[in-house]
Amino acid sequence: MKKLLPAVFALIFMPLAVAGKPITFATGDGAIRGYDPVAYFTLGEPTRGRDKYATKWQGAIYKFASADNLALFKSEPQRYAPQYGGYCAYAVSKGATATTDPDAWTIVNGKLYLNFSPAVKKRWSKDIPGHIRSANKNWPDVLN
Repeated sequence: MKKLLPAVFALIFMPLAVAGKPITFATGDGAIRGYDPVAYFTLGEPTRGRDKYATKWQGAIYKFASADNLALFKSEPQRYAPQYGGYCAYAVSKGATATTDPDAWTIVNGKLYLNFSPAVKKRWSKDIPGHIRSANKNWPDVLN
C-alpha cells in the first residue's frame, strides 16, 4: 500500500503540472467551481455563487451568493480568495498542481485553503503548518 500511494498521487498530480498554468484554477463554472469564497468565512460552509453576482479577478470569474458577499470580495479580494490560486494546497506543498473540490476546504489563520478531495484534505490536515510552509516556498513556481 505504501508503494501504491505515491504512484496514485503521481497519476493524479503529474498531468496537471504542465507549464504555463493560469494563476487561478477555474472551471467553466468559474473559480472554486462557482462557489462563493466569502461564504466560507461568513457562513462557514461551501455555498454556490450566482451568475448575477460575479466579478473577474486574477483572470478568473468569481461568483457570489449575494451582493453583500460580492462587495466584501471587491473590497479585499486577497482576504477572501483561496490560497495558491485555488489549486490544491496539498499538491502545491508537494511541488505540483491539482484541481480542487469546494467541499475539501480549511480556513487557517484567516486564509482559505482548498484540496483535491476530502481524502487529500485528511492527509493535508496531518501537518497543516508544514504543508503551508512547503506550499509557500513552491508558489507560484509550480505553475511553470
